[in-house]
This record gives sequence, structure tokens and C-alpha cells, in this order.
Amino acid sequence: MAASLRTIPFQSTVRPNKTKHPAAACLSTKAARERHLRFSLNLKDVINTESQFLFSPGPDQRSITPSAISGSSGTTSSMVSEDTTSLLDSVEVFDLNGESIPISDLWKDRKTVVAFARHFGCVLCRRRADFLASKKDMMDASGVALVLIGPGSVDQAKAFSSQTQFQGEVYADPSYSSYKALSFVSGVSTTITPGAGLKIIQSYMEGYRQYWGLSFEKDTRTRGGWQQGGIIVAGPGKSNISYVHKDKEAGDDPDIEDVLKVCCS
Repeated sequence: MAASLRTIPFQSTVRPNKTKHPAAACLSTKAARERHLRFSLNLKDVINTESQFLFSPGPDQRSITPSAISGSSGTTSSMVSEDTTSLLDSVEVFDLNGESIPISDLWKDRKTVVAFARHFGCVLCRRRADFLASKKDMMDASGVALVLIGPGSVDQAKAFSSQTQFQGEVYADPSYSSYKALSFVSGVSTTITPGAGLKIIQSYMEGYRQYWGLSFEKDTRTRGGWQQGGIIVAGPGKSNISYVHKDKEAGDDPDIEDVLKVCCS
């Protein structure tokens, strides 16, 4: 799909970085260091850290470019197996009050767009959340709910909600069970890629940043931070899942127009 050059400005909910650590971006792995691969952003210094990209925001950058949300080569389908819906029936997530809820209850009585984050500190997930929230008026007009689920604790979900002021509902999946049920991919090779690096640079230029306080909490850190997510459109009805997009790599956003066609047309 051809990338669009049109840019839609809107008020970002991301707060300026007030931390004292230097703004930085990095691509690490031993092989990369040996090849002396370095990003030159011409805005901030570039430093190395372990197995992650780190970006701090420019306080005046407040726009979203749809071209980065389109052109995905991830897996998108309108077909969901009975095995998947059966597995989802047993999955529970937790709201910000710590109350458990069957995940399928999120779309049992309504149509819902559900975004699955890589983890609650992920810069790319915060950008995706902001972009989906910019379409919430259209979703509201169609009676469609907007939900974000992250693999982590309720406290991490609360911090994400507070930091981003995300306009949808936020839930935690500490066991990663929804990710397993939907067969979302995971691994170093799906996280550290040239495409992901470029999208992180773009996110940095638009004012987003990685929140390392969340990224390095025990549960996320011990799992490596390699989990990928996706987006589904489901409901009404527990087994009614009309759209599934599975990210093939970090930042592999689907075409937002495809999501809106399914949820709001």
C-alpha cells in the first residue's frame, strides 16, 4: 500500500520529558556495535544501552503522520478459529481497580476496538494509542468502544493511563494469556529491526518517548520486552471477532482506514 504524505496535527497527550537523564537513542546488540552502526539524530546525543531503543521527546513536536500507521505487512485477517475464541473465553484481564474481568466481556455487548501493546513503557505503543484516540470521536459516533490491553501489572497500567491520559479503557494482562490465545509473535528478531528503528526515530521526532521506569519493571524485563501486539475489532457477541491484525515486528501498525471500515462503517 502506498504511504500517504498527509499529516494530521492534533494535541498530543504526551507530557514533556522532565527527567534529568540525557535524551538518547540506541540500537544495541553485539553485532551492531561491532559494525559501528549508529543513529545520528542531530538533535540529541546517541548512546548505547542494552537491547532497546531509547528516545526522549522534543517538547514542540505534536503531530501524527498516517503514513507510519499504514503500509503494514503484518498478518491481518477477518477469520478467527474456534480454538482462538475458546482460548479467549478463559482469559481474564484486570481493570485499573484491580478487578478481574473475562476479556470477552469487553466486547460481549458492544463493538470494540482492542489495541494490544508491546508493554506499557513502549514508545511505539504510546504513539499508536494516541493515534487511535484521535479517531475516538468517530468511534463514539458509531457506538464503538476503544480499549488498550498491555502485558504487565495493574500498577503499570495505572501509570500508563496517568502518563498518556489515554481516552479509552486500559486493562492489564499480567499472564500474557490474551497474547498467547491470539498467537501474537515475540522475540528479539521481531523487536530489533531496521523498520522498527525508523519508526522509533519518527516517534521521537513527533515528541514521544520510552518510559524506562515501566520498561524495566521486573515482569517486563524478565520476559525481555520482546512481545509484539496487534489490534482486533470484536463484538457484539463473545465469539464475534471481525478483524485481527498481528504485528510482525515492533511498530507494525495496520492501515487505520481498514480498522475504521470494520468498526465504524
